[in-house]
Amino acid sequence: MQRTLIKDAVKLVGEKIKLAGWAHIRRDHGKLIFIDLRDRSGFVQLVLIPDKEAAYQVAKEVRSEYIIEVEGLVKDRPGGAANEKISTGRIEIEVDSLRIIAHPEEDLPVDVSSDDLDLKLETLLDNRNATLRNEKIKAIFRIYAELLLAYSETMRKGNFVEIKTPKIVCAATEGGANFFKINYFEKEAYLAQSPQFYKQAGVGIFERVFEVGSVFRAEPHYTTRHVNEYIGLDAEMGFINSFEDIMNELEKTMAHIMHSIKKNCKNDLEKYGAKILPVSSIPRIKLTEALEILSKEYGKKMETVDIDNEGERLIGQWAKEKYHSDFIFLTHYPTTLRPFYSMPSADPEYTETFDLLFHGVEIASGGQRIHDYKQLIENIKKRKLKPEQFKDYLDIFKFGMPPHGGWGLGSERIVQKILGLKSIKEAVLFPRDVKRLTP
Repeated sequence: MQRTLIKDAVKLVGEKIKLAGWAHIRRDHGKLIFIDLRDRSGFVQLVLIPDKEAAYQVAKEVRSEYIIEVEGLVKDRPGGAANEKISTGRIEIEVDSLRIIAHPEEDLPVDVSSDDLDLKLETLLDNRNATLRNEKIKAIFRIYAELLLAYSETMRKGNFVEIKTPKIVCAATEGGANFFKINYFEKEAYLAQSPQFYKQAGVGIFERVFEVGSVFRAEPHYTTRHVNEYIGLDAEMGFINSFEDIMNELEKTMAHIMHSIKKNCKNDLEKYGAKILPVSSIPRIKLTEALEILSKEYGKKMETVDIDNEGERLIGQWAKEKYHSDFIFLTHYPTTLRPFYSMPSADPEYTETFDLLFHGVEIASGGQRIHDYKQLIENIKKRKLKPEQFKDYLDIFKFGMPPHGGWGLGSERIVQKILGLKSIKEAVLFPRDVKRLTP
């Protein structure tokens, strides 16, 4: 007999089927034994009666997280339509035979069958192989999977070509000291801080490219919004008129992502009481305007033309109150805060760049890039850098490039803010931070 998935069993009332999965919970009521079985498609209640003695005796051995296989009769569950509201649904399986396939070698460190794991972050992450089996925690990564799918869908719909770029590079892409140095045979190399140079090269090949891939930052942060390896959602597009075109494309992208998650992840969102607002027109204001708003509305003054975490939170609050939007673009960041390849504005102290905030946290940075070879060399020199260190990068522009730009999105931050998770590490399957290299 072929295995049936639980979600398909509801159509097979009156038939005998085979199921396999994990014993979620076992409950004994009088002479009856009930086991909630789960597989990748859902939950169902198994009923074991003393008359089926062989199966009944095996069921007495079953504990939470035992992997079992059963054969039995699909029956309508007593209680009718009211059962639709419970996780195990409106059918049950009267078990004829039961086999234990595998079982834990020791007790699990936490009760993964709990509706809500009330654990400290360290405990949650130290026991990741176990805690990831909890249904509420799995919901995080089903939503994450939907995000990745929706991002790829909207990119392909916009005629972006997916590329995969090297993560071992010969120079630190973003400059500075926040890079991981590694031994590469007899040379020094670095883990990529960004696919920036390669996705710009991609514009010269395909015009529009995107990538979903790992990004490494050697930042010694101990915050709720940073990890040292994350999955970046990058894109770069050519033949733009201005960086407004990039924001327009990113706005459409976020609208599709949010719509898809809202539509396809209802049950998982409900586990966190999360609500998603429709994305239509994301407000856009200059960074300098945002600082004026912070000073006027909240009494918060910045010493320089920059914004800190509290400022982002407050301007996000302002956008929610004024525009009923969870998103806001901050534009025209100072030249001193942006990489050398950023396109200068009419006022050269500022750049044609932006950050996108979601629920008061920056989730994306982007903007227009310098596409002229000579201008790029001049800008490199202005930053006290040496053009010869960027020979391979400069070759991209030596061969001619259209006006272009793009963005880098932090995928885990999006999930964190949708669900209101306390730490971004909860949105990473196996996070890497300053202290954590396992599991």
